[in-house]
Amino acid sequence: MNSVSPSAPAPPATPCLEDDRLAWLALTLAPGLGPKRILDAVKLLDTPSQIFRISLTELESLRLPAEAAQFIFDGKARQAAEDEWSRIAALGATVLTYSCSAYPERLREIYDPPPVLWVRGDPQLLTRPAIAVVGTRHPSPYGTGITEMLARDLAGRRLLILSGMARGIDTCAHKGALTARMPTVAIWGTGLDVVYPKENRKLADEILATGGAIVSEVPLGTFPAPQNFPRRNRIISGLSIAVLVVEASENSGTRVTARCAAEQNRDLYAVPGNVTNRGSWTPNTLIKQGAKLVATWEDVWEDLPSQVRLQLEAEAGGESKAESPASLLAEPALRPEEAMVLEILHADRSLQIDEMLEQLESQLTSSEVFTALFELEMAGRIRQLPGKNYVRAL
Repeated sequence: MNSVSPSAPAPPATPCLEDDRLAWLALTLAPGLGPKRILDAVKLLDTPSQIFRISLTELESLRLPAEAAQFIFDGKARQAAEDEWSRIAALGATVLTYSCSAYPERLREIYDPPPVLWVRGDPQLLTRPAIAVVGTRHPSPYGTGITEMLARDLAGRRLLILSGMARGIDTCAHKGALTARMPTVAIWGTGLDVVYPKENRKLADEILATGGAIVSEVPLGTFPAPQNFPRRNRIISGLSIAVLVVEASENSGTRVTARCAAEQNRDLYAVPGNVTNRGSWTPNTLIKQGAKLVATWEDVWEDLPSQVRLQLEAEAGGESKAESPASLLAEPALRPEEAMVLEILHADRSLQIDEMLEQLESQLTSSEVFTALFELEMAGRIRQLPGKNYVRAL
């Protein structure tokens, strides 16, 4: 072993050697070890794979708990790592370890980076400029619409959309990126083989089919334990150059991500909301504390570091400058019936079909209302929500 202290800088990243990757996996699977303790221990070794060759006393000198040291010394850690490696290969996934050159540099900057990342899809995406879009699991129609719009417009300009694939705002962020036909990255709090929530299985398939990636710091088979999700939030912000908060209540887990972003020196953006809506508490408070207010993609774009904007504009072939935001494109004229229906709809609250028919009964027949709704929805002017509720599309 060398004499590097736990507080010394990490050694430069190198291409992954199989034994070294097994060692990182073994440490991650050993009982009682967290990210910081694993990283501190490896800094005291010549190579990560040295843990397989040293004595029990030397393992304990790495400040490993007795249970973990014995687990490694008995060969159980290596066996567990080899078994996990086989399952990873069978899933068509891969692992990135802290000492790999492909490990994302932005994640190395945080206080407790994950020693191992399980990745399904394209791991190179993790090095791209990304913005994390996060918020409540119970968004309003306004929150749903603005999230999909912002994610779509930013993804269309090659900024990677990153989120946690939870219900609500996270799901809307991924869908917005997919609408722009661009890859997106989901950070899970479960194993890569455990889709959570289950209703997002199709979304997970779409993310992979579109060239995106799913990432986790926990082994395959890990179920959705509550403690895993606040921990994964530091990865969501750590992989990003900025975090955008849409809707979140006062006690939302989104505040954890916002706090991580501040601690990691990431830019923080927020979409303002109606002060009477409890989901507006966190974004409005963040804006009061200095987060930048966001209404359109330009509010984020103009605030990006110049080198990031130049990189993205070069990749898009200058299209970012030439294009107008989707919400400003010229739209075909509406028929009178469609205009009447659209006039009574709002982006921030839904209207149920029975209420709509009641409001318009003196002007339109029910058949005319249904026809207008169909045409408006096909044109992307409105969206239908569960229960025959309708809102304006943003």
